[in-house]
Amino acid sequence: MKLQKPKGTQDILPAESAKWQYVEGFAREIFKRYNYAEVRTPIFEHYEVISRSVGDTTDIVTKEMYDFYDKGDRHITLRPEGTAPVVRSYVENKLFAPEVQKPSKFYYMGPMFRYERPQAGRLRQFHQIGVECFGSSNPATDVETIAMAAHFLKEIGIKDVKLHLNTLGNPESRAAYRQALIDYLTPLKETLSKDSQRRLEENPLRVLDSKEKEDKVAVENAPSILDFLDEESQSHFDAVRQMLENLGVDYIIDTNMVRGLDYYNHTIFEFITEIEGNELTVCAGGRYDGLVAYFGGPETAGFGFGLGVERLLLILEKQGVTLPIENALDVYIAVLGEGANVKALELVQTLRQQGFKAERDYLNRKLKAQFKSADVFAAKTLITLGESEVESGQVTVKNNQTREEVQVSLETISQNFSEIFEKLGF
Repeated sequence: MKLQKPKGTQDILPAESAKWQYVEGFAREIFKRYNYAEVRTPIFEHYEVISRSVGDTTDIVTKEMYDFYDKGDRHITLRPEGTAPVVRSYVENKLFAPEVQKPSKFYYMGPMFRYERPQAGRLRQFHQIGVECFGSSNPATDVETIAMAAHFLKEIGIKDVKLHLNTLGNPESRAAYRQALIDYLTPLKETLSKDSQRRLEENPLRVLDSKEKEDKVAVENAPSILDFLDEESQSHFDAVRQMLENLGVDYIIDTNMVRGLDYYNHTIFEFITEIEGNELTVCAGGRYDGLVAYFGGPETAGFGFGLGVERLLLILEKQGVTLPIENALDVYIAVLGEGANVKALELVQTLRQQGFKAERDYLNRKLKAQFKSADVFAAKTLITLGESEVESGQVTVKNNQTREEVQVSLETISQNFSEIFEKLGF
């Protein structure tokens, strides 16, 4: 049997992982400006953490979860999304306590798992970056978080992205709208797709964001949630819209957008771009004021978003965006002769300890092959170290781009290579 990676997974090799590290580092830097701190939760949770919060009738729970019973007969699932685990952690660790500063702002990064048909930008093991903010029902929190997502997407280089905005209102507004939608769709039930016929019974709002052609036709004249908002819900949504406009964040009202998770209320949003004629969601999220209490904590407002790293990188590639990744070596040491082996090891180590990215030859190759390696590594400087250089204590350091050279002692390199590096133009 040929051993290969499981279907729907990928090996992220060094050339690609550099892009991942850049995106993750960039996200950390942006989130830090908004006073978010990192939280890391287990990649598996008790089944109920996901099923009860995400929704028993959602596709994630009914079709896509990787769940199993462990050796202690506990029902476990690999996490399919990031919000529920973070909320569970927030409650379990009593981060709602009075001594914890509010609002509490967290971000996370890591692998998620869903059993779905693999395609470009969507794998069974995928990676998500997300944020969660607890303790503020202020519409300004909605807007700040959306603006942070917009800030990140703009700065990382995503082009032609549009913010789609909607509200699900408070529970009372949502319940009234749910009934109106059932009344509208029930006479059309036989025209719906099989999945949407099931959704009509279990979660009718999900019919609105179905991608099936027959469902899109059926909901063309469906009632709008905006007609069922009570005063509180309308006021919240109006405030969000006004503050987005104040910040210069353009948006499109999309009343058919409901998001695929049951825990949302009030503001929901998606950032969408178009690639090769297809709309792709880059980032999405919203408000979930009931989720902390659902996990046994006090009534606590929540707002957050998530974005898929694979999809983000795919969009950047399709849009021709090159990430500014620095892979070049600072120094490459070409080693000539067995007598230089030990000194080369000492030299490369002292360069690294001074903060330089350095490499040396270990394969006793001819100088031509070593010089070629220096070029492949895009080495900025090149040191040739042979037995005669070891004996004399003097080496030539060459700018590998301009070919400018300086003659220096090994002792000088060991003590202060920065001065030499600067002299050669770096």
